[in-house]
Amino acid sequence: IIPGVGLLIMSTSAQLVALSSEIKSLLDNTSATQLLVDRKLSQLRLLNNALVFQYVSVAFFVVAGLLGGLHQTTAFQFGSSIYITIAGIISALIALLLLIIYSFRAVKIRQDQFHNKC
Repeated sequence: IIPGVGLLIMSTSAQLVALSSEIKSLLDNTSATQLLVDRKLSQLRLLNNALVFQYVSVAFFVVAGLLGGLHQTTAFQFGSSIYITIAGIISALIALLLLIIYSFRAVKIRQDQFHNKC
């Protein structure tokens, strides 16, 4: 699971860098509207939140794996590692939902940009 979330983190980070560059170019462009910049900044917040949830999910998976390994190799008794794993899965799902929202909004923003130029 961790390598899969890692790929999501890489992809989301690349999108965040590209969006940051786009916002910078919009800010340098005097003809860009404030509404468009605000919408792009909102998108940037969505990507940032998705990254946070992805990092949190990896942390939960690592802790759950560590506790599960300790349980298997020692007399350490901690039956809650399944709950930590579930928390990691929920965090990953929240991140995915944020990325889905981002995708829909990004398409809408692009459509609005296209229609405003025509």
